[in-house]
Amino acid sequence: MKGLLAAGIAGLLTGFTRFITGAQARWIGCAPRGERRVYFGNHASHADFVLIWASLPPLLRRTTRPVAGADYWEKGAFRRYLIHEVLNGVTIDRERVSATSDPVGKMAEALAFGDSLIVFPEGTRNTTEEPLLAFKSGIYHLARRCPDVDFIPVWMENQGRVLPKGETIPVPMLCSINFGEPIRIAEGEAKAEFLRRTRDALLALAESVRPA
Repeated sequence: MKGLLAAGIAGLLTGFTRFITGAQARWIGCAPRGERRVYFGNHASHADFVLIWASLPPLLRRTTRPVAGADYWEKGAFRRYLIHEVLNGVTIDRERVSATSDPVGKMAEALAFGDSLIVFPEGTRNTTEEPLLAFKSGIYHLARRCPDVDFIPVWMENQGRVLPKGETIPVPMLCSINFGEPIRIAEGEAKAEFLRRTRDALLALAESVRPA
Protein backbone atom coordinates (compact mmCIF):
# COMPACT_ATOMS: atom_id res chain seq x y z
CA MET A 1 0.00 0.00 0.00
CA LYS A 2 2.83 2.38 0.93
CA GLY A 3 4.58 1.76 -2.39
CA LEU A 4 1.35 2.21 -4.36
CA LEU A 5 0.71 5.55 -2.65
CA ALA A 6 4.21 6.80 -3.46
CA ALA A 7 3.84 5.63 -7.08
CA GLY A 8 0.50 7.40 -7.35
CA ILE A 9 1.95 10.64 -6.01
CA ALA A 10 4.89 10.31 -8.41
CA GLY A 11 2.45 9.97 -11.31
CA LEU A 12 0.50 13.03 -10.19
CA LEU A 13 3.71 15.03 -9.72
CA THR A 14 4.91 14.09 -13.20
CA GLY A 15 1.59 15.00 -14.79
CA PHE A 16 1.33 18.29 -12.90
CA THR A 17 4.91 19.26 -13.80
CA ARG A 18 4.37 18.56 -17.47
CA PHE A 19 1.02 20.36 -17.46
CA ILE A 20 2.30 23.54 -15.82
CA THR A 21 5.59 23.74 -17.76
CA GLY A 22 4.90 21.89 -20.98
CA ALA A 23 8.26 20.26 -20.28
CA GLN A 24 9.26 17.77 -22.95
CA ALA A 25 12.66 16.15 -23.29
CA ARG A 26 14.76 17.05 -26.34
CA TRP A 27 17.46 14.44 -26.82
CA ILE A 28 19.94 16.41 -28.91
CA GLY A 29 23.29 14.74 -28.22
CA CYS A 30 22.21 11.33 -26.92
CA ALA A 31 19.30 8.91 -26.81
CA PRO A 32 17.22 7.98 -23.75
CA ARG A 33 18.84 4.74 -22.62
CA GLY A 34 18.67 2.75 -19.41
CA GLU A 35 22.42 2.69 -18.75
CA ARG A 36 23.88 4.43 -15.68
CA ARG A 37 24.27 8.16 -16.20
CA VAL A 38 24.82 11.39 -14.32
CA TYR A 39 22.57 14.16 -15.67
CA PHE A 40 24.03 17.55 -14.72
CA GLY A 41 22.03 20.72 -15.26
CA ASN A 42 21.74 24.44 -14.60
CA HIS A 43 20.17 25.31 -11.27
CA ALA A 44 17.67 28.13 -10.69
CA SER A 45 14.94 26.73 -8.40
CA HIS A 46 13.95 23.88 -6.07
CA ALA A 47 11.81 22.52 -8.92
CA ASP A 48 14.78 21.87 -11.21
CA PHE A 49 15.39 18.19 -10.51
CA VAL A 50 11.65 17.51 -10.72
CA LEU A 51 11.62 19.05 -14.22
CA ILE A 52 14.44 16.78 -15.40
CA TRP A 53 13.02 13.74 -13.61
CA ALA A 54 9.50 14.28 -14.98
CA SER A 55 10.78 14.69 -18.55
CA LEU A 56 12.43 11.26 -18.58
CA PRO A 57 10.65 8.21 -20.03
CA PRO A 58 8.97 6.06 -17.31
CA LEU A 59 11.59 3.29 -17.38
CA LEU A 60 14.43 5.79 -16.89
CA ARG A 61 12.51 7.68 -14.23
CA ARG A 62 12.33 4.56 -12.07
CA THR A 63 16.11 4.27 -11.84
CA THR A 64 17.09 7.95 -11.87
CA ARG A 65 17.62 9.56 -8.47
CA PRO A 66 17.82 13.32 -7.85
CA VAL A 67 20.65 14.49 -5.60
CA ALA A 68 19.35 17.15 -3.21
CA GLY A 69 20.56 19.19 -0.26
CA ALA A 70 19.66 17.67 3.12
CA ASP A 71 19.45 21.16 4.63
CA TYR A 72 16.26 21.77 2.62
CA TRP A 73 14.73 18.37 1.94
CA GLU A 74 15.19 16.80 5.37
CA LYS A 75 13.17 19.57 7.04
CA GLY A 76 9.59 18.53 7.69
CA ALA A 77 7.80 15.20 7.26
CA PHE A 78 6.27 16.11 3.89
CA ARG A 79 9.59 17.07 2.27
CA ARG A 80 11.28 13.95 3.65
CA TYR A 81 8.47 11.76 2.32
CA LEU A 82 8.58 13.42 -1.08
CA ILE A 83 12.33 13.16 -1.58
CA HIS A 84 12.79 9.65 -0.16
CA GLU A 85 9.57 7.75 -0.86
CA VAL A 86 8.28 9.45 -4.02
CA LEU A 87 11.45 10.59 -5.79
CA ASN A 88 13.89 8.08 -4.28
CA GLY A 89 16.40 10.90 -3.93
CA VAL A 90 19.91 10.97 -2.50
CA THR A 91 20.18 13.68 0.15
CA ILE A 92 23.62 15.08 0.88
CA ASP A 93 25.01 17.42 3.51
CA ARG A 94 26.40 20.36 1.57
CA GLU A 95 27.81 22.10 4.64
CA ARG A 96 29.73 19.45 6.58
CA VAL A 97 31.74 16.73 4.85
CA SER A 98 33.28 14.03 7.05
CA ALA A 99 34.09 10.34 7.02
CA THR A 100 30.51 9.59 8.03
CA SER A 101 28.98 12.24 5.76
CA ASP A 102 30.60 11.77 2.37
CA PRO A 103 28.42 13.24 -0.42
CA VAL A 104 30.55 11.88 -3.26
CA GLY A 105 30.61 8.45 -1.62
CA LYS A 106 26.81 8.37 -1.36
CA MET A 107 26.46 9.29 -5.03
CA ALA A 108 29.07 6.75 -6.13
CA GLU A 109 27.28 4.07 -4.11
CA ALA A 110 24.01 4.82 -5.93
CA LEU A 111 25.77 4.54 -9.30
CA ALA A 112 27.41 1.27 -8.25
CA PHE A 113 23.93 -0.05 -7.41
CA GLY A 114 22.91 0.63 -11.02
CA ASP A 115 21.00 3.89 -10.64
CA SER A 116 21.44 7.16 -12.52
CA LEU A 117 21.67 10.57 -10.84
CA ILE A 118 20.54 14.16 -11.38
CA VAL A 119 23.04 16.69 -10.03
CA PHE A 120 23.60 20.45 -10.14
CA PRO A 121 27.33 21.26 -10.18
CA GLU A 122 26.80 24.93 -9.31
CA GLY A 123 25.92 23.71 -5.83
CA THR A 124 23.29 26.38 -5.22
CA ARG A 125 20.59 28.18 -7.17
CA ASN A 126 21.84 30.79 -9.60
CA THR A 127 20.10 34.10 -8.89
CA THR A 128 22.62 36.23 -10.81
CA GLU A 129 22.55 37.53 -14.39
CA GLU A 130 25.28 35.04 -15.36
CA PRO A 131 24.09 31.96 -17.25
CA LEU A 132 26.05 29.63 -14.93
CA LEU A 133 27.91 29.90 -11.66
CA ALA A 134 31.32 28.30 -11.26
CA PHE A 135 31.13 24.53 -10.83
CA LYS A 136 31.91 22.98 -7.45
CA SER A 137 34.48 20.17 -7.34
CA GLY A 138 31.99 17.41 -6.44
CA ILE A 139 31.25 16.50 -10.06
CA TYR A 140 34.97 16.02 -10.70
CA HIS A 141 35.46 13.76 -7.68
CA LEU A 142 32.39 11.73 -8.67
CA ALA A 143 33.76 11.30 -12.20
CA ARG A 144 37.10 10.19 -10.74
CA ARG A 145 35.36 7.50 -8.71
CA CYS A 146 33.13 6.43 -11.62
CA PRO A 147 35.21 6.92 -14.80
CA ASP A 148 33.04 4.51 -16.82
CA VAL A 149 29.85 6.55 -16.31
CA ASP A 150 28.58 9.07 -18.89
CA PHE A 151 27.90 12.62 -17.69
CA ILE A 152 25.05 14.18 -19.68
CA PRO A 153 24.65 18.00 -19.79
CA VAL A 154 21.03 19.12 -19.40
CA TRP A 155 20.08 22.71 -20.15
CA MET A 156 16.70 23.92 -18.88
CA GLU A 157 15.29 27.08 -20.40
CA ASN A 158 12.86 29.28 -18.40
CA GLN A 159 12.80 26.96 -15.38
CA GLY A 160 13.81 29.72 -12.96
CA ARG A 161 10.51 31.49 -13.65
CA VAL A 162 8.42 28.44 -12.74
CA LEU A 163 9.31 28.51 -9.03
CA PRO A 164 11.21 31.74 -8.25
CA LYS A 165 13.23 31.96 -5.06
CA GLY A 166 11.00 32.49 -2.03
CA GLU A 167 7.86 31.24 -3.79
CA THR A 168 6.01 28.00 -3.03
CA ILE A 169 3.36 28.00 -5.77
CA PRO A 170 4.60 27.22 -9.32
CA VAL A 171 3.87 29.73 -12.10
CA PRO A 172 2.80 28.32 -15.51
CA MET A 173 5.73 28.77 -17.89
CA LEU A 174 6.78 26.91 -21.04
CA CYS A 175 10.13 25.19 -20.43
CA SER A 176 12.47 23.12 -22.54
CA ILE A 177 14.64 20.29 -21.18
CA ASN A 178 17.59 19.64 -23.50
CA PHE A 179 19.95 16.67 -23.21
CA GLY A 180 23.41 17.05 -24.77
CA GLU A 181 26.37 14.85 -25.70
CA PRO A 182 27.87 12.50 -23.09
CA ILE A 183 31.13 13.39 -21.38
CA ARG A 184 33.58 11.12 -19.57
CA ILE A 185 36.61 12.04 -17.56
CA ALA A 186 39.92 11.38 -19.31
CA GLU A 187 42.65 9.39 -17.62
CA GLY A 188 44.76 11.76 -15.55
CA GLU A 189 42.54 14.76 -16.36
CA ALA A 190 43.06 17.62 -13.91
CA LYS A 191 40.20 18.96 -11.84
CA ALA A 192 40.28 22.45 -13.38
CA GLU A 193 40.19 21.04 -16.91
CA PHE A 194 37.27 18.69 -16.23
CA LEU A 195 35.26 21.43 -14.53
CA ARG A 196 35.96 23.78 -17.44
CA ARG A 197 35.01 21.12 -19.98
CA THR A 198 31.72 20.17 -18.32
CA ARG A 199 30.73 23.79 -17.75
CA ASP A 200 31.59 24.71 -21.34
CA ALA A 201 29.51 21.77 -22.60
CA LEU A 202 26.47 23.04 -20.69
CA LEU A 203 26.96 26.59 -21.97
CA ALA A 204 27.40 25.34 -25.54
CA LEU A 205 24.18 23.34 -25.24
CA ALA A 206 22.38 26.47 -24.00
CA GLU A 207 23.58 28.43 -27.02
CA SER A 208 22.52 25.70 -29.42
CA VAL A 209 18.93 25.52 -28.18
CA ARG A 210 18.18 29.23 -27.72
CA PRO A 211 16.38 31.02 -30.54
CA ALA A 212 18.64 33.16 -32.72
